[in-house]
Amino acid sequence: MSTHHNPRTRAGGPITLPLVAGSAPREPTPGGGGPPLRSKVTAALAVLACAACCGLPLLIGAGLLTGAGAALAEQTLLALTGLLLAAAAGMWWLHRRRTARAPAIAAGSCGCGGNGCGC
Repeated sequence: MSTHHNPRTRAGGPITLPLVAGSAPREPTPGGGGPPLRSKVTAALAVLACAACCGLPLLIGAGLLTGAGAALAEQTLLALTGLLLAAAAGMWWLHRRRTARAPAIAAGSCGCGGNGCGC
């Protein structure tokens, strides 16, 4: 039986350190810590709209779309891509905000402390 002491671990398991000075270590999110599915789908739709915009010259060359129609479709697809990307980023931000606040609310700690403010 060895009496070797490992300074990196303690009785409860490995020590977790915050990534940013002054921030508390966060619990892993149930979904693995990545973005939620709805923001992934929205970002995928934005990529699809961008790809469709890049394919417009092929439609013009094939004679399926006129120059004026392509100009209108290009502006619409660019606006749609921007809106979808903004929506995906907003959903991801909101998901991170909610999951970061959930443990504090469940523990009943409300107010300002060493780790910041939250209710």
